[in-house]
Amino acid sequence: MYEFTPLGWLKHCVFHPIEGFEDLRWKKQGSMKIAMTIVVLFFIATVADRQLIGFAFNNAYTKVFNVVPLIVQSFVYFFTWVIANWSVCTLLDGEGRLKQICINSAYALVPYIVSLFVSVIISNFMVLDEAIWLNAVSLLGLGWSIVLMFQAMKAVHQYSFLKTFVCIVLTLVAMLLILFLLILLLSLFQQVYVFFYSLYTEISYRIRG
Repeated sequence: MYEFTPLGWLKHCVFHPIEGFEDLRWKKQGSMKIAMTIVVLFFIATVADRQLIGFAFNNAYTKVFNVVPLIVQSFVYFFTWVIANWSVCTLLDGEGRLKQICINSAYALVPYIVSLFVSVIISNFMVLDEAIWLNAVSLLGLGWSIVLMFQAMKAVHQYSFLKTFVCIVLTLVAMLLILFLLILLLSLFQQVYVFFYSLYTEISYRIRG
């Protein structure tokens, strides 16, 4: 076992995931503040990747900036993952608590976040023919984060390799169900709002008439 500062534990998990996340669990380490900072950086990186990436590589450029899809792609997806994983693993005898899942999941995102920032920076100094290097950076960061996420879930729930894989697949399915229900709920609220607004408008019109 090791003794680290909060940032030291993050570095230990990123560069030594097999023992890092196990040590993090058994030593009951991990900072919720750092985890939330990482999630905020995830949002900022998503915005930067959408708005600041080199012009030659930005296929989704628009004059009007809409932040809502980017909030969904960062905050909503992350917290949906955490809730879905906790829900699924509670049924599968997972040992991880909600806070631990949140911290481990956030730590696992670090390579992907770094790759987004690096891609944004180097894309402004590259031409389209050099896109292979940009893709390599993105794939490296994404692949590294996937490995970290797998090991993070394996350690926090104390699962075997196969059970961790099943857990992640079921978590993704649960995410889809949660997001589907959220969309239905938002649609219902919108219809209720439109109904009462129309009712209010009609009553106001008749009173004035």
